[in-house]
Amino acid sequence: MAGQARRSTVYLDPALHLALRLKALETSRSISDLINAAVRESLAEDAADLAAFQDRVGEPLVSYEDMLRRLAADGLI
Repeated sequence: MAGQARRSTVYLDPALHLALRLKALETSRSISDLINAAVRESLAEDAADLAAFQDRVGEPLVSYEDMLRRLAADGLI
């Protein structure tokens, strides 16, 4: 672990904990390392989603009803 690691208590479903322990054994990584990687990946996905929303701020909004009308007019539904 890089930097000053902080300790936290995390309660996992028993089946998830077993899967995590097995993955840690098979990959020669610690459970902490696997959890840190999963949290990093999740936060990176959130950041990418927020950036995509920001990139599309100026686009016109299309209502659900309008989209259904377009799909019906195009014969897609």
